[in-house]
Amino acid sequence: MNTPARPLVSVVIIGRNEGERLSRCLASVAAMDHAEIDIETLYVDSASTDDSVARATVAGARVIEVRPERPSAALGRNAGWQAARGEFVLFLDGDTILHPQFVNRALQAMRNPQVAVVWGHRRELHPEHSIYNRVLDLDWIYPAGESEFCGGDALMRRSVLEAVGGFDASLIAGEEPEMCRRIRVHGFGIQHIDAPMTGHDLAITRFAAYWKRAYRAGHAYAEIAARFRHSPDPMWLKDSRRNLMHAGILTGCLALLPVSLVWPVVAVLVAAFLGLLVARTFRRCQWKSPDPATRLLYSIHSHLQQIPIALGQLSYLINTHRGRNSRLIEYKGTNSVA
Repeated sequence: MNTPARPLVSVVIIGRNEGERLSRCLASVAAMDHAEIDIETLYVDSASTDDSVARATVAGARVIEVRPERPSAALGRNAGWQAARGEFVLFLDGDTILHPQFVNRALQAMRNPQVAVVWGHRRELHPEHSIYNRVLDLDWIYPAGESEFCGGDALMRRSVLEAVGGFDASLIAGEEPEMCRRIRVHGFGIQHIDAPMTGHDLAITRFAAYWKRAYRAGHAYAEIAARFRHSPDPMWLKDSRRNLMHAGILTGCLALLPVSLVWPVVAVLVAAFLGLLVARTFRRCQWKSPDPATRLLYSIHSHLQQIPIALGQLSYLINTHRGRNSRLIEYKGTNSVA
């Protein structure tokens, strides 16, 4: 009697100047439960200037170096899966740590042939290190079940990657949702399972990095919304418009503050309005955290980030009008392309 072949899972890790974070990621892949599967590990490096390539080599990963004029996470992921041999491809960012049981649980969901992508819970490793890590940790929390898109960490079918042509390397952000849209058009599903997947090291300790991260998200909103604006299935168009309106209202409130020097009642009205916005968000995000202080900070963040997101959108629109290509927006001093 023939023994069924063990599935081969290709783990594709992308990174840029990850250093010790990359070593932790590679160690977590080596420690994953692969009693019933075979694995191969590939590390795609985007022009690191540290010892990331050497670290990956020592860990036994197959190293692929890409040095494009315009680097992007999409380009790195494409280089990885195209060189991979597995029927399943697990994408990881170099600043993550893989949960040892995630792949086995994800493969169970893949028993449904219509499921092309499976992802789980990504959480911050060190929410206590900064107020930004603490708040942005809640941004990773999504309900389990059928979803429209995944993030940078996910298990995918290689056959579906081939069918849709992989990630769009022209995008500097938002490449996963854009590809997931094409996957859904092909009749496949994206499944978010209720299981831990990765721990992430956001490592944001400065307001400038927090601001730039939101700015990059705005660029992705605008670019993808513009791309599918006239399609039967527009993507992020409503989100893009909602953000511009939200940011406009907040900016208008801030612009009224100088008036409060003459009419103090204006400051009271502005504070009351902003307080109501935060209170509404605080009530709606109860399911994300049992801690009231964390939820309050998250509620403030949910509105504050609208301004840099809108600026990111405007930057994309201005660059497009001038015929310029936007470059990779990095928000960490020593960071990955993720």
